[in-house]
Amino acid sequence: MAQRDRVMRMSVEQPLWRALAGYRVLTMIYAIGLFAAAHDGFTRPWLAVAYFVVLGAWTLATLPKVASAAACTKPFLAADLTVALTGILITPLADAAQRVHDGGPTLPSIWTAGSVLAFAVKGGWRWAALASTLVAVANMVERGSPARDTVHNVVLVWVASIAIGYVVEVARASERTLARALEIEAATRERERLARDIHDGVLQVLAMVQRRGAVIGGEAAELGRLAGEQEVALRTLVSGGLVPVSRVSEDAAQGAVVRSVEVDEPDDDGPVDLRSLLAPHAGSRVSLAEPGAPVPLAPQAAREVAAAVAAALDNVRRHAGEQARAWILVEDEPDEVIVTVRDDGPGIPEGRLAQAEGEGRLGVAQSIRGRLRDLGGGADVISVPGQGTEVELRVPKHRQQTNDPRGKAEQR
Repeated sequence: MAQRDRVMRMSVEQPLWRALAGYRVLTMIYAIGLFAAAHDGFTRPWLAVAYFVVLGAWTLATLPKVASAAACTKPFLAADLTVALTGILITPLADAAQRVHDGGPTLPSIWTAGSVLAFAVKGGWRWAALASTLVAVANMVERGSPARDTVHNVVLVWVASIAIGYVVEVARASERTLARALEIEAATRERERLARDIHDGVLQVLAMVQRRGAVIGGEAAELGRLAGEQEVALRTLVSGGLVPVSRVSEDAAQGAVVRSVEVDEPDDDGPVDLRSLLAPHAGSRVSLAEPGAPVPLAPQAAREVAAAVAAALDNVRRHAGEQARAWILVEDEPDEVIVTVRDDGPGIPEGRLAQAEGEGRLGVAQSIRGRLRDLGGGADVISVPGQGTEVELRVPKHRQQTNDPRGKAEQR
């Protein structure tokens, strides 16, 4: 069995989480060292000691919480920020007033930045802005006045955290895009492998059945015809002709514009590739010529055009016979889409369409022309006796559709 490609997803965030864990430990040691060097100047050193005991225990106990985005929960972030804000606000109670006034460090010192960075790595720049704003307010309250050095430190933390949060969002968006590209590449390789296997086996057998059935005749000829139709349909499927158009989603809130490729069936929320609706009509006696790029139309318009094509092919089978050949040509013009259905049947006698409409047979009048008229387009039937029939369907691209009967009446 052939080995299938696997897409391995590697998180670009993991190094950030490891760096954050190390930063928290180092800054905790730094804050304790600052206190140890100046503990004689504290008015209530016991309060500072109690806080550092809590800070050290909290930092070491919560290292698993900053190991990954899944472990770093919202309750933990709220509690972590509370520890930082509490240390800032009790600094005037533990330290001398003069040191606080002169711009001395708070009890947690730069450990507070680690708490803000956790918000940035977890939730992006919006979460970072919220956390850094709360830290800024706490610092203003601790100093009692917006001193220049305090404002400088606050702005520095605010800008740095938002920048890091934005970079994290861009990295996540890039990671998703890369992972999707790898998935598409792996799927393409697998499809190519299947296409080779099918071509070497199933398609060759179907082609042989078609040829032998045509030579033997009788019921074998019908079996050969069916095998030929299945061969064409299978070739179309293998080559990707039945894959619907990829939808494009753009979400700037994720830090970057991400174009995601999906292969879900198209819905009514976006344009539909007309080729995907016409591909099933291709067979041994129906050839489909289409552009290499998607032909997007509004969902309702695409379905109506496909139904009109189906009605035209049904007329070919009824009036030209099962052995008649038909060709479908799709043209994507700047302002409209043109679909032409042509056959090699005996053609339509002059005046026959008007006579059929007078007799109440409204296949062409309603199933084809009526559908295109409701879409704001038109349908022309050109037929020369003995030279086949050509049905040309035209539908505008930018016409707004409405389900209101009055709106349709106005369009007509």
